[in-house]
Amino acid sequence: MLESLTISQWGAVAAILFAAYFVRGIAGFGSALVAVPLLALLLPLIVVVPVVVLLDYLGSVGHGFGNRHHIQWRELWPLLPFTLVGIVVALYLLHRVEPGLLTSALGGFVIAYALYSLLPLPELRGSRVWSIPAGFLAGLVGTLFATGGPFTVIYLTIRGLEKAAFRGTIATVFLLDGGMRLVGFAVSGLYARDALLLSLAGLPAVAAGLYVGGHVHTTLSRGAFVRIVAVVLLGSGVALLVK
Repeated sequence: MLESLTISQWGAVAAILFAAYFVRGIAGFGSALVAVPLLALLLPLIVVVPVVVLLDYLGSVGHGFGNRHHIQWRELWPLLPFTLVGIVVALYLLHRVEPGLLTSALGGFVIAYALYSLLPLPELRGSRVWSIPAGFLAGLVGTLFATGGPFTVIYLTIRGLEKAAFRGTIATVFLLDGGMRLVGFAVSGLYARDALLLSLAGLPAVAAGLYVGGHVHTTLSRGAFVRIVAVVLLGSGVALLVK
């Protein structure tokens, strides 16, 4: 499969990975949301998702370790059982749902999330009961499309964590549920030759994007940056639907 990619397509893959992890380097999130829909325009989703999950996991290791003293375990543990259920359901669907339908579903999800990001929503608060839908959807969507992070972000935002606790806890959630997804993909045989080669080939672009993004001092506010990413997501979502 990778042998059929032209030089220009390989260049596009590298540019997409650099841009995705540049966004993550600046904002601390969003790499999968940018990478998966754009890469899915060039490669099958069943190859793209395991690759991005692996690359995201490697990118989360240092972040989680650096913020370990701020982890709020009482907010983290309620999510994990429901995340595991979502992962199991998603692995079942990956092997039984037609690839074109999954790609269209990804396009719809990306458009919905982009619109959600652009809306002026009020600040919300809620109990740990919200860990049930948030954990399940994070596992399900994260395994199907490598983009389950928004549900975890929404849950921790509802719980009202302060900035340091939020960053440390969400990085740890990504490490734990990312590890479960990696095991699930490996057991399901999704880390075949193409996925491993693409992961290896993408590491330089990922490292460069994280480094440059982490050292860029932008004058944009976080809100403005999120809106720019949302507009990019709208475009990629529409492209997936008409693919």
